[in-house]
Amino acid sequence: MTIDHDAVLRARVLLLGSGRLWPEELVGAYRVLAEVSPQVYGPKLVDALLTLYYRSRDPKVDVALSAEAYRAARGMEAGAPDRAERWCRALDAYQASLFALGRRAEGRAVCEELAAAGRSGRLVTVLAEEGCFGEAAALDEVAARKAAREGSFRDMVRWAANLEGAGLHDAASAVFRELLAETRREAAEEGTGLPVLVAELVHFARMREAVGDGESAAAARREALGVLEGLAATGGPRSSNGLVERWSTLFVLSGRAAEPAASAESPMPPFGTERGWSRDVREGFLGMLPDLEAEAVGLREAERLPELVDVQRRISVRAAVRDGDHHYLFEERFAPRFDEGVALARRLPDDPARLARALTDRSMFLVAVRSFERAHADLAEAAALLD
Repeated sequence: MTIDHDAVLRARVLLLGSGRLWPEELVGAYRVLAEVSPQVYGPKLVDALLTLYYRSRDPKVDVALSAEAYRAARGMEAGAPDRAERWCRALDAYQASLFALGRRAEGRAVCEELAAAGRSGRLVTVLAEEGCFGEAAALDEVAARKAAREGSFRDMVRWAANLEGAGLHDAASAVFRELLAETRREAAEEGTGLPVLVAELVHFARMREAVGDGESAAAARREALGVLEGLAATGGPRSSNGLVERWSTLFVLSGRAAEPAASAESPMPPFGTERGWSRDVREGFLGMLPDLEAEAVGLREAERLPELVDVQRRISVRAAVRDGDHHYLFEERFAPRFDEGVALARRLPDDPARLARALTDRSMFLVAVRSFERAHADLAEAAALLD
């Protein structure tokens, strides 16, 4: 290797200067010095490249920066301090930038490297996006068994969703029963988990209803109604951490059956988790909104109410994806959607299933905004229609 000694000298002088350097200047200096002193400057180059990556808004620049960080991290010595952490950060940035450009095969390969390094979450997401639910569920099981208690909702819901996607409905229900048992325990010990328990019970009822197990579904609804009755009487706990986010996760998951099947050629969202969707998948899912809204207008004009109810629900699911974690004016923005869903379904007297679904949707939204008395009334009406 030929070393440009003048370039090395200029880089050292630049770093020794008293002025504050821009990230671009640091990257230039570290590139030169990493050639002659990789142990010292290789880690600094990785950090500087990732700093530029996080500031960039250009997908093509993102790929170039993260690819260079990936190569620099891979070149670090095995025993270097924080090598594993830098390596994973570089891998994560690289895969995200590849997916943002729709380069899924390359991005998936990087996710497989992340999984080999002990970070399997992104690979699980990618597998689910491409319809490989069995493979995703196998990785989920390992992650869920290692998870800390505070991560149980996220891990268990995703695992159950992937088992369902693979057609393993009894296994999915077994996982969800574990989650319910944990939530009941937390509610009894800490007194804050009852609203979440209601949402989980209702989702479990939907899971069992979908496979014809009406008895288990009815039992779950009865338990949810009992908890809601108590919440309506007491006002519930002062706070329930993550209630809105958990509502959003379960509501979006409940809409999966109405969407096209996922495949490698036509990926769909990883229903069951609100985090970490690939950018191309998220943009594609939300990009369906204009066509769905135009379809809704046509259905409304044609008085085709059953199809309109279904399309409006698909639109609401996308609104939850886009805005479900935005708490400002949350109730004011979402309430009209669920009120309209119920109003439209009431115009279908011979279709109790659609009305029950709309009432259940609104009930769970009302739980999320802590309006427990109204939530109880809607869920009781839905249960009467279904049971």
